[in-house]
Amino acid sequence: MSKVPFGSLAAAIAALGTVLGFFALQLRADGYEQYVESVANFSVVMYVTAALIVVTWLRDGRPHSN
Repeated sequence: MSKVPFGSLAAAIAALGTVLGFFALQLRADGYEQYVESVANFSVVMYVTAALIVVTWLRDGRPHSN
């Protein structure tokens, strides 16, 4: 399996987490407190997902044993 999909997918999801984090900060600054928690939680979920993809990427590179 090629390594390219893992890397690009992890980078795209981490970038989405970063954008959502900045969006949560902007929502807080604009006074939309009721939405900040859910957007921030979704941002954290994106970072965790990206980390799990990296772990899968690393595990895929290890030799398989039977």
